[in-house]
Amino acid sequence: MSSKGYSPDFFDRQSFIELDARERAKALFDEGTFRELVGPFDRVESPWLPMQGVTPQEDDGCVVMKGKIAGQAAVVVALEGAFQGGSVGEVSGAKMTAALDLACADNEKGIRTSAVILLETGGVRLQEANLGLAVIAEIMASILALRKYAPVICLTAGTVGCFGGMSLAAGLASYVVMTREARLGMNGPEVIEQENGSEEFDSSDRALIWAIHGGVQRYATGLADALVDDDTPQIADVIRRFVSKGVPPVHRSSQVALYRNRIAKLDTSQQWDPKEFRALWTTNGSSEEKR
Repeated sequence: MSSKGYSPDFFDRQSFIELDARERAKALFDEGTFRELVGPFDRVESPWLPMQGVTPQEDDGCVVMKGKIAGQAAVVVALEGAFQGGSVGEVSGAKMTAALDLACADNEKGIRTSAVILLETGGVRLQEANLGLAVIAEIMASILALRKYAPVICLTAGTVGCFGGMSLAAGLASYVVMTREARLGMNGPEVIEQENGSEEFDSSDRALIWAIHGGVQRYATGLADALVDDDTPQIADVIRRFVSKGVPPVHRSSQVALYRNRIAKLDTSQQWDPKEFRALWTTNGSSEEKR
């Protein structure tokens, strides 16, 4: 196999994307410090899926672990993209909310505890509808409560991406980390095409999808804080760096005037070339950003 076009260490990488949710969570902790909370042997599963002919999973596709990252207390929540597309239902959402709330309670007691959320999800689980919407609202409230004390770091690696209501949760995070393979957006390509036609968004155009939703574009436009390779040690290092960095001076979601100004200056009657859009987006509203 030719290595032309690849960096020297490409073939030595330990893929993070190929790991399942449990393995991804373990990979982020300091060695020997983690333990799983409400794991599969606790038999906590969705009561709603069997009613609709769907076989449930005994962790409901959500892994919660607590331990230390960079020597500091941390909780990691990982959604399993291979189960129901990583979608969030009543049980998985409750597990995530409880983990964030317990971390917040630790901080209130003086125990600095960060949170890392691994998002491989299409958003709300359609089979659980309003229950899923309710828990996403609770997750967002819990992120807002916790991020005052310690960083909440959202990581999306691939291949599912992060869409729907959970993209809003990512938007509230202290830091967002993405790989080049990852995607982040409110509506997925198929949903946009379904609602507005292929002229608006051709969901078969993979180059277009990644040019809009992909990690490179999100990082270049300031909507992600780090762009990493699909390499487990590198990703773990970046997570450790953000845990150690602490709470940012200003959260992205608090910069309302900046983003309103940028949107107001966009000509939405045309489709922008991704690179041209990056330049325009990061220039618009720069005066507000400096305040």
